[in-house]
Amino acid sequence: MASDKQFGPKVEGNAAKGTRKQRSFVPCILIVVALLGAQAVAVASLGHPWICTCGSVEFWYPDPAGPWTSQHLTDWYSFTHILHGFGFYALLWLIAPRASFGSRLLLAIGLEAAWEIVENTPMVIDRYRQQALARGYFGDSVLNSLSDTVFAASGFALARILPVWTSALVVVGTEVFLGYMIHDNLTLNILQLIRPSEVISRWQLGG
Repeated sequence: MASDKQFGPKVEGNAAKGTRKQRSFVPCILIVVALLGAQAVAVASLGHPWICTCGSVEFWYPDPAGPWTSQHLTDWYSFTHILHGFGFYALLWLIAPRASFGSRLLLAIGLEAAWEIVENTPMVIDRYRQQALARGYFGDSVLNSLSDTVFAASGFALARILPVWTSALVVVGTEVFLGYMIHDNLTLNILQLIRPSEVISRWQLGG
């Protein structure tokens, strides 16, 4: 029978590795908190409310063209931010394949936070208002903006876990589902933001 002394160095070595891993999470968590904090302050400084000006906080807001879209925790466009995460994962896998998952996740959160700030500038909001479904759009609440970043991070994590073919099915299926349910999705959103189309606008309004 082996003595306890024989197992001692190995057990201590594993414990030390576990402690180092736990310590490595602390800087990552601090960076995430800093990114989200900077995002919140920046969006608020652009004049956006912290929560919906309706005075309530709902988990789900169902009307894609309603006055409180992008004001509550989640809405139909939360799905598009999950797809942001899939896109960031593919992009960062291509340009930084040797980087650790944690490093790429932090970059993805930073990219999404930066986009959330840009998206809520007057210039981009005015651009969105040219779309049929966003005529009354006035930007995100800080709460919704932070929620969008969390959804993007979730999509990034899903892309890491799922096989490539499953990820592709999720992306395509989500786009088709949103197109059917609300006549909008990430692809149409990007197209309408870059070059608004009257044909797409009429279709979105049911014409």
